[in-house]
Amino acid sequence: MRDRLLTVGISGSIIAAICCFTPALTILLGAAGLAAAIGWLDLMLVPALVGFLIITGYALYRRRT
Repeated sequence: MRDRLLTVGISGSIIAAICCFTPALTILLGAAGLAAAIGWLDLMLVPALVGFLIITGYALYRRRT
């Protein structure tokens, strides 16, 4: 369970960071014709990134104890 939680936290953090701080998601949504959804992405991606970082920190804490 501990390794799985750490894997989910790290992979989710990486995906959210790529989508937040690079135009990768903007390009993909524009190509798919969903460019109207770009406006509310920041409202979802930043809390998702924070949540995944918290999960990663918790998994590292549990691994240490």
